[in-house]
Amino acid sequence: MDIKSMSSSRRYVHSARYLHKVGVPPKQNLFQEFKATVRETFLADDPLRPFKDQPRSRKFVLATQAIFPILEWGRSYSWRKFRGDLIAGLTIASLCIPQDIGYAKLAYLDPQYGLYSSFVPPLIYAFMGSSRDIAIGPVAVVSLLLGTMLSDELDPVQNKPEYLRLAFTATFFAGVTQATLGFLRLGFLIEFLSHAAIVGFMGGAAVTIALQQLKGLLGIKNFTKDTDIISVMKSVWSNVEHGWNWQTIVIGVSFLSFLLFAKYIGKRNKKFFWVPAIAPLISVVLSTFFVFITHAEKQGVVIVKHIEKGINPSSVNQIYFTGEYLVKGMRIGVIAGMIALTEAAAIGRTFAAMKDYQIDGNKEMVALGTMNIVGSMTSCYIATGSFSRSAVNFMAGCETAVSNIVMSCVVFLTLEFITPLFKYTPNAILAAIIISAVAGLLDFEAAILIWKIDKFDFLACMGAFLGTVFSSVEIGLLIAVIISFAKILLQVTRPRTAILGKLPGTTVYRNIQQYPEATKVPGILIIRVDSAIYFSNSSYVRERILRWLMDEEEQVKAECQSTIQFLIIEMSPVTDIDTSGIHALEELHGSLQKKNIQLILANPGPVVIEKLHASNFANLIGDDKIFLTVADAVSSCSPKPVQEQV
Repeated sequence: MDIKSMSSSRRYVHSARYLHKVGVPPKQNLFQEFKATVRETFLADDPLRPFKDQPRSRKFVLATQAIFPILEWGRSYSWRKFRGDLIAGLTIASLCIPQDIGYAKLAYLDPQYGLYSSFVPPLIYAFMGSSRDIAIGPVAVVSLLLGTMLSDELDPVQNKPEYLRLAFTATFFAGVTQATLGFLRLGFLIEFLSHAAIVGFMGGAAVTIALQQLKGLLGIKNFTKDTDIISVMKSVWSNVEHGWNWQTIVIGVSFLSFLLFAKYIGKRNKKFFWVPAIAPLISVVLSTFFVFITHAEKQGVVIVKHIEKGINPSSVNQIYFTGEYLVKGMRIGVIAGMIALTEAAAIGRTFAAMKDYQIDGNKEMVALGTMNIVGSMTSCYIATGSFSRSAVNFMAGCETAVSNIVMSCVVFLTLEFITPLFKYTPNAILAAIIISAVAGLLDFEAAILIWKIDKFDFLACMGAFLGTVFSSVEIGLLIAVIISFAKILLQVTRPRTAILGKLPGTTVYRNIQQYPEATKVPGILIIRVDSAIYFSNSSYVRERILRWLMDEEEQVKAECQSTIQFLIIEMSPVTDIDTSGIHALEELHGSLQKKNIQLILANPGPVVIEKLHASNFANLIGDDKIFLTVADAVSSCSPKPVQEQV
């Protein structure tokens, strides 16, 4: 037996010699470390790579193409591509013209400002944007948000000139915000608004927008200025006896049914994508003709009356650069600009993935920001990517951003020659167009999927939705942001930990809850920490590990098993650690020493192991207590299992 034991011991020692030690990366000086951090944070996509080893003239060409991507893809542009862009541009123009008139009313602006915003911004984007499919113009959510926030500061009727100036100011600073984020490569900031929160906010905004359109759809003249569902429904039912206009209701409901049926046809058969695209323009033409020949305006049907003819006038001198409204315009612009940016980024990524090409998020921000800055100086309000128009653009077979140029040309012709024909267009048809457009923002499938995947995400979704519907757009947005940040803080401050066990017949150690067949090693407790250890969670990690240990000791005592002698922390998921984290490990080591339990670390990453050596913690527990894998750590703690495997 003694000879057998000695032989086994020799085998163990022999195998231990081949255990790999955890490598410590070579030290970097402060400048190198700072440079690497900045590069990874702001230049992760390595935007300067194409300029490497290029002559000066070529660098100038590449820089120009980086600012104006049209100069790059324009060289290979062909008649075949133009054919697709022409059809797509004409199709989205037929959709955007009636929508723009309605969306301008959401922002409490005259109809022509919606058309202005689909003329200049798309032209700028076509030269500077990197997405082939996104269609630029006013959108419902941003129009509602802008109108709500502006009307809180100024009355759009009594203070119309000042209100208009504040709208241009907000648009200017929205553009400055977007362009600045792009230039400074801070696009990751918009990712802090989670997908679930956006789904809830967009759905709530859709309901709010639809409720606001009941004024035009029912012909109500005295309508509440509040946007919450309770105030709106009170206003609707208080006017039911004398405030509703039956002629308006007939027009509105008839064409709303037509528009929804057209959307149904387009959804059922993708070949008929053009049906829902052209339906709004058909509705405007037919309803305008009907009102004109019947003079329904004399029966109380409210009409557009007048849309100013001509292209965008200059508005440079109308932007507030001084005075009390400067700060208000900045605040509104930053908020609306971020929402517009979030929507455009989501749309751009969606269609780029469908066509398998890449878009540069920072270039997109610069393009969107530039077009809104220029737009604010040419009588436009905030424009961004429209999902409904972009979907139609995609389905119509667009090839490049030239489809935006075609759309702008059609809007230009409309402003120059056709706007007087909209005089008899009833407001009811604009309300019907907006309701049918925002119906697509209610994404029930996404909400159900969020519920199945993550209940906390669903809470964020419903919080944003209910906040928007029952309070206001600003409150809904605030709730969305708060819940998104709360989730981040919860995940950072309360990271997951797990007890690991050995999978039978392997040297692999996994979570015993995920793999019930995994067995614990007698006398050893193996815990994995699934997060970086920072000041925000270091105390929790230490206390949670000690709580795991306490629970395990109670279980071992109850089952009369061998006591815990080693605590192994699997550190593969620990990407970083700060001074508070190291201090927590020191406290944990001290607590374990009092219990005669040895602390062992497995597979710390390069950043972590470097800091453990720099803080002298590696010497405190001993270099021989840091291993490359959990299996190595276990084999060093208990040679018996290794003997059995050999």
